[in-house]
Amino acid sequence: MLWQTNRRGLVTGGGAALLLSGCTTGATTRPIAALPGLPACLPRVQVDPTRVIRTAAGLRPYRPSGFVVRAEALGDTRLVHNYGHGGGGISLSWGSSRLATSLGLPGHSGRVAVIGAGIMGLTTARLVQEAGYPVTIYTAALPPQTTSNIAGGQIFPTGYFDDDVATPEFLAQADAAADYSRRRFQIMAGDDYGIRWLPTYDQTRRTGPLPPDPRFPGRVRLSTEEHPFGLDNVVRYETMYVETGRFLERLLRDIRVAGGKVELRSFGTPSEIAALPERLVFNCTGLGAARLFGDPELVPVRGQLAVLIPQPEIRYAYAFPAGYMFPRGDGILLGGTYERGEYLAEPQPQNIATIVESHRQLMAGWRCA
Repeated sequence: MLWQTNRRGLVTGGGAALLLSGCTTGATTRPIAALPGLPACLPRVQVDPTRVIRTAAGLRPYRPSGFVVRAEALGDTRLVHNYGHGGGGISLSWGSSRLATSLGLPGHSGRVAVIGAGIMGLTTARLVQEAGYPVTIYTAALPPQTTSNIAGGQIFPTGYFDDDVATPEFLAQADAAADYSRRRFQIMAGDDYGIRWLPTYDQTRRTGPLPPDPRFPGRVRLSTEEHPFGLDNVVRYETMYVETGRFLERLLRDIRVAGGKVELRSFGTPSEIAALPERLVFNCTGLGAARLFGDPELVPVRGQLAVLIPQPEIRYAYAFPAGYMFPRGDGILLGGTYERGEYLAEPQPQNIATIVESHRQLMAGWRCA
């Protein structure tokens, strides 16, 4: 099993504890054996505070028992919830929205409303259109002003439920959502939607042979001569990454081209939603569902990112205890934090400095020239 520290960050709560990777800065420099399709030594990320071009902070909508896909009556309106995906929103999007539309669309006729224009709202709206229904998105904000725009974009859901709380039924539902999402992103890969496959390096606590796992295609355990990181128990696999800004913009354009309408509007009470002309409404409001529908389990988990100057030669990613690095066309993303209960969606300078320093130390332990 992969360490659950992946993408859970360097900083928790209000502290600024630095979780280092265990690398040594004085390691002997030696060549690394070439892997199929890779150079003998991976290019090094140039980590330095002077290379930070922007910082970001977003609030993940987290529920210990997992995300909600559920239907209920709201007067004469059928309301289908699709929210609370924590740190797995991008990865679960198509699959969770498919669960929601499969619950809401059968037997319906007429227009459909979607509340929210983050990743859940847009994928839900697109699936509604593909099923042949006209759709209107009602939203308080549009990309790039949504939390989804801040997401790192690795297609591997993490940080979206508590193992001690989630039920077997939820876990089966989550697996189905993740599987459908992976297949949907696979057929969309390419520059058009900003989706690409990258070799990704991680650590494992598992001993012995690595069993096949559809979440980690091509996964292999590496010897210390086969990677440059100053770490043990490193594995390599392939997975997809989404340049979220490009993807959301293109998805919104697809919806509009297919005749979808978008209306900027906020809702203060469920009765305002019930007053909409559409008799089927999908609630994709994310963290906003806590206030709008009184969900006491929904809490924010703040994530912070430092973004470095792009390096086109960086064609790999990693997710270690030191943090995660995802290369994108709009910059090198360094993460991150996992701060439960923080409601301020603003980067904190000390946290950002900690993130950058942790990745700098990981690069200082590079074991090849």
